[in-house]
Amino acid sequence: MNFSGSSRPLILVHRAMKTVTGIEGRVDVMVTPQFYTVKREALHIRFAHQAQKIAPSLFDGLLEDPANHDYFVYREDETWVFIAYDPKEIAAFLESRGIAPQQVAKLFFAQQAKAHFTAPVALGEREALVLIDQTVTVVPRAVLHKQQWRTFDETFRPGKGVSLGVAETSLLTRKQALSLAAILFLFGIIWLSEGWRYGRTNTALQTKLETYYATYPSLQSAYTRDSIAAKYRKIDKIERKKRQVVGKIAGMLFKGVTLKSFEMDEKRFHAVFEAVDAKTLKRLEALAKASGIVQKQRKTGTTMTIEGKV
Repeated sequence: MNFSGSSRPLILVHRAMKTVTGIEGRVDVMVTPQFYTVKREALHIRFAHQAQKIAPSLFDGLLEDPANHDYFVYREDETWVFIAYDPKEIAAFLESRGIAPQQVAKLFFAQQAKAHFTAPVALGEREALVLIDQTVTVVPRAVLHKQQWRTFDETFRPGKGVSLGVAETSLLTRKQALSLAAILFLFGIIWLSEGWRYGRTNTALQTKLETYYATYPSLQSAYTRDSIAAKYRKIDKIERKKRQVVGKIAGMLFKGVTLKSFEMDEKRFHAVFEAVDAKTLKRLEALAKASGIVQKQRKTGTTMTIEGKV
């Protein structure tokens, strides 16, 4: 393979690829399923950052070395696609084929381009990429008889990719630097304006405080004030924790899951969920694990009981 020129080519990376020579500048790469593990789940989650948090739990038992893996998450209609990959493994393989990790601008995954796999794409002489049950898969070419082949080209390029995490010579382009400078300047003006406003507000509050001291002389004692403040801080802290627990429990409810009972006092909580089937229960377990509030977790059939401290 030989690339030249100032444009950024898209290279399909697979185990059987030959050494790349003649690269000038940076490139984008798309890796085959030989370098990642994919899962598709229909979870009741709205935002990608929420899905990113539970991604590791979905791959329990599937990865040889989970600590070395990163996760890429994106949405397809009502389904979330989770991709686990080892950046160091990919970087080492690229280097063995003549591509320095520092040359990689964006890393893509073949699963992202599934709509373009309308026909098999050859990977060397023995393997090919095909779409099976909405998943891009590597299969032996021997099982593909009299197939029309698709050539890998720029049309496979997805809209979003990830970085291999290798340090670059420049973090920001000139346009980005100017935009950042403008944002920081705006924040500076806001900070000065808010400081002036808070200064005036503080003077008014001090005047009111002196009035209260004159009306209630006991409040002039620092000990009295601290005791009252400590009492209400403790109450507020407990109530805030209760609200957080209720919010976490509510976030674990989705279609197919029923909250049968929920009890909570100032120290602990106890909740019982009922799932419609084992698959739904598995999703519920992942959400419970990701919530960070569960200390004990038990299953009986499709019923799950969780407990924890407030």
